[in-house]
Amino acid sequence: MTPNSATPKPGWNLDDSYARLPKIFFTHQSPAPVRSPELVILNKRLAASLGLDAEALQTREGEAALAGNHVPEGASPLAQAYAGHQFGYFNILGDGRALLLGEQLTPQGERFDIQLKGSGRTPYSRQGDGRAALGPMLREYIISEAMHALGIPTTRSLAVTATGQEIIRETHLPGAILTRVAASHIRVGTFQYAASQGTAEELKALADYTLHRHYPEAGAEPNRYLLLLQGAIQRQSELIAKWQLVGFIHGVMNTDNMTLSGETIDYGPCAFMDVYSLATVFSSIDRQGRYAYGNQPHMAVWNLARLAESLLPLLHEDEEQAVKLAEEALAGFSTTYQRYWLAGMRAKLGIFNEETGDEALIENLLKLMQQYEADYTNTFLALTFDRLEGTTLFETEEFADWKAQWQARLGQQQEGKEASHQLMRRSNPAVIPRNHRVEEALEAAESNEDYSVLERLLEVLSDPFAHTPEQAEYAAPQERSTRPYRTYCGT
Repeated sequence: MTPNSATPKPGWNLDDSYARLPKIFFTHQSPAPVRSPELVILNKRLAASLGLDAEALQTREGEAALAGNHVPEGASPLAQAYAGHQFGYFNILGDGRALLLGEQLTPQGERFDIQLKGSGRTPYSRQGDGRAALGPMLREYIISEAMHALGIPTTRSLAVTATGQEIIRETHLPGAILTRVAASHIRVGTFQYAASQGTAEELKALADYTLHRHYPEAGAEPNRYLLLLQGAIQRQSELIAKWQLVGFIHGVMNTDNMTLSGETIDYGPCAFMDVYSLATVFSSIDRQGRYAYGNQPHMAVWNLARLAESLLPLLHEDEEQAVKLAEEALAGFSTTYQRYWLAGMRAKLGIFNEETGDEALIENLLKLMQQYEADYTNTFLALTFDRLEGTTLFETEEFADWKAQWQARLGQQQEGKEASHQLMRRSNPAVIPRNHRVEEALEAAESNEDYSVLERLLEVLSDPFAHTPEQAEYAAPQERSTRPYRTYCGT
């Protein structure tokens, strides 16, 4: 399509501030063109918030930009370099199949990375082909947008574009490119890369850039690098608490998958828990349970310790004093996380005020849920709407005793029954992306090019606290299977 006066403009308003960092942090790279790009799904609401015109993005020119066949005006494509501990082992990494087009400056004055994932080989690809399959890109679209609707900080998905080319994994799969939107893609692993591969000045440049972009309130404070560490700890403690409150399991909490912005990033072997169990693991490669549901808070601290190590030269000129400052900052994670988690759990149970016995009340319920293999999301829904029948848990004497204690606890606050009910409605989602529903949508899209199943699922997930009759159909868990659900990384 030839642009003319009647053709809508996409509205790209791209800056390249990351490209003004020292060259060690990136390599300029153009996307590899694809055979026949076709837009599969476009997030029109997100496009509008970014100042982009959805109609223009659906033209051939728009599709070409979302597939990497056309570089928008103002873009300066680059692959970011970073490192990371992957399942505990340190590696030098980088964007092996992704390119940062630039940073979209929105009408509201905000700045967001626009990244193409699956856009071809880069200098950091190692043995990979730089491409991505349609299914995993649609999975990231579904889960990231569900997380956003749940109120959890996350990267967003603007579009998935089919490439018209097959990629080879265990079999031949249709290829696709995800257009990802993020506050930034600065990771703990980016700082590890700077500390291990760069100079003191390059590390300082990265820290100053991150402060300016995500922690501007630190300004030119003498202890601004300590404030950077403390800020990252605070954001991650709140983020992980929110994961735990909805039963989300990331699956691959490597240090290159933890952002300084505090957003959830990379939705490979992720899933939401059905039956409550601290040991729940979905990743096919996590055989030791390193990133199991119950371990996520501990792994967050481990990752943040790696950030602290990287920042030591900036925290204090005396190494011993720098270590002391880092340890004191890290010690605050547990208290901060527990505060966020307890506040969220109180809300899920309709509790407004704080009492010393609340943690024991909550833990006792969770122990019963694990003992009787109760569905995590639906147990809280049943408590919200007083539908306490039909499961083994609700028929036990232990639960009856717990319920009596809970009701007594609710009686210790000024707020009445209706206020507690409304708080629980706002805190307990009617739906989550159930694993079998996600797989159902992906199967229809991959095998039959039928996107109606996907579109309906996205609509149901778009307002998880609406508690509509339509959502009830999606609240049921999959029937029990002897084969555990497994997800895969790197596809």
